[in-house]
Amino acid sequence: MGASEEIEVLIRAKYPILYVVTYEERRTEEAVQRVCQNLSRSLHTWSVTQGMRPHVNRVSGPVKPSGVLPGELEALALVHEAPEFTVFLLKDFHPYMKDYRVIRLLRDLAARMRGRSQTLILCGPTLILPPELEKDITVVEFPLPTAKEIEDTLDKVSSAVKTNPSVNAELEASERERLVKSAQGLTLDEIESVFARSLVEKKKFDVEAILHEKQQIIRKSGILEYYAPDSKIKDVGGLELLKEWLDKRTKTFTDKAREFGIPAPKGILLLGVQGCGKSLVAKAVAAHWNLPLLKLDVGRIFGSLVGQSEENIRKAIKVSESVAPCVLWADELEKGFAGVGGSGVSDSGTTARVFATFLTWMSEKTSPVFLIATANDVSALPPEMLRKGRFDEIFFVDLPDEGEREQIFSIHIRKRKPDISKFNLKTLAKATEGFSGAEIEQVVVGALYAAFDAGRQLQQKDLLAEAKAVVPLSVMMSEDIEELRSWAQLRTRPASKREG
Repeated sequence: MGASEEIEVLIRAKYPILYVVTYEERRTEEAVQRVCQNLSRSLHTWSVTQGMRPHVNRVSGPVKPSGVLPGELEALALVHEAPEFTVFLLKDFHPYMKDYRVIRLLRDLAARMRGRSQTLILCGPTLILPPELEKDITVVEFPLPTAKEIEDTLDKVSSAVKTNPSVNAELEASERERLVKSAQGLTLDEIESVFARSLVEKKKFDVEAILHEKQQIIRKSGILEYYAPDSKIKDVGGLELLKEWLDKRTKTFTDKAREFGIPAPKGILLLGVQGCGKSLVAKAVAAHWNLPLLKLDVGRIFGSLVGQSEENIRKAIKVSESVAPCVLWADELEKGFAGVGGSGVSDSGTTARVFATFLTWMSEKTSPVFLIATANDVSALPPEMLRKGRFDEIFFVDLPDEGEREQIFSIHIRKRKPDISKFNLKTLAKATEGFSGAEIEQVVVGALYAAFDAGRQLQQKDLLAEAKAVVPLSVMMSEDIEELRSWAQLRTRPASKREG
C-alpha cells in the first residue's frame, strides 16, 4: 500500500491525527488533495508564514483568527471549531511538539475528533512525538518517489525540451532504466532539478549529474564519505578470479535481473595481506559499475552521548539506502568493531549494540547496497561476521605472484612514464618477490625521486636499486602471513589464479 492509499484508509477509518514524516511537502500536499477530492472532504492547509488557507467555516460563518494566541495554538483552535468532513494539513509543526500547551490541545482534539469525519495531518521532516501523544497519533512514512513517478518526471522534462534543437533528450531503453535507477533516493524536486541541470550542462540526460546530486546527500549526513570514481578495474593488477566474479554481477542491479529471479548482490568480504589492493578494488568496482562509492568510517559512528552511536549507525544505513544503488565500502572492519568481543563494561555495550544493528542489516537488507568490507586481521573479526548470508562471498587476497607483479609494475610505470618499452618487467618482477602491490608502487615512486635528483629520466637500475633497499612486509611479518594463508585456505575463495 502506498502512502496516499494509507492516508485515505486512515481518513475513512476516522483516525483523528496523522503524522506524515517527509521532506517532500509539495508531494504530500498533492497526495492529500487527491485523497480529499476522492472522499469529498474540504482541505485546509496551515503554515506559520501563510496561516490557515482557506479560512475555516462553521455553521455560524467563517472563523477568523483572534490574533491573541500564538500561530500554532490559533491553528489548533481553528481545527477545534471546524465542522465535519474537513481535513487539516499543518506544515512543519514538529518544532511546536515540545510545548506543553500544544500537547494538551492535541490530546483534547484527538478525543473530540475520534469517531467524527475530521482528520488532522501534521507534516514535517523530523518525527518528534512526545510520550503523551503516542497513543493518539498515527505515524505515516511518506516514501521517496517510485520508479514510475521518476519515469513520469523524466517524460515531463523530455516533453518540455523536445522543441529545443540543441538538446538531445532521446534515451534508449537501457539508458532510461539506468537513469531512473540512478535517480532513486532523491526527492521529486531534486530529480526535476538534476534532470534540468543535466540538460543545461551536458545537453542530454547524464547519470554523472545525478551522482553529483547524491554526493550532496552523502556530505550532508556527516557520517559517510563520498569517493569520486577515480580508479578503474584495469588499474588493479592480477586478482583475475575476483574480477571475473564481479564482472558477472555487473548487470544484476537491473529490472531484467529481478525478473529473472536474481536478488541484488549483498556484498563481499576481502581478507588478506596489507597493501595488496583490497581498498583499490572497492574504488574500481564502483567506477566499473558506475555507482556512487560511500565509505563507512566506523570511527565516526561512535559518539559521546548516550544512544548517539546507535542512532548514527541507523542514519548511515538509511543514507546508504536512500542513494542506492551504490557501493558501501567499510575499510579495515576488524578495527572498527574491535571491542565487540570484550566484556562491554568499558563502553556499556555500545560497540556490541552498534555491531548487532549492522549485522542485522547485512542479513536482511533488500535495497541494492553492495557492501565491500576489507580486513587484514581475521582473528579480530567476530565469528558472526563470517557466517553465510552476511556476504555473498569471502575472498582471500594474497601477495601477488610473478605475473601479477609484472602487471602492477606496468600499471604504475605507465601512470608516470608512457614509454614502458625501456623497462624489463620480468626482471623487475623477479627482483620483488614477496612484495605487495603498495610496496611495488613505492618502489616506482622511490626510483622516480632518485632519477629526478640525478637529473635524468627513470631507468631500470633505479627501480632495481630501490627494490633492493626495501624490506617487504612479507619478511617482517612472515609468521602472521603464513597463519593467515593457512586459515584462508579452507574457508575463503582465492582472488587470484595460482599455478599448481
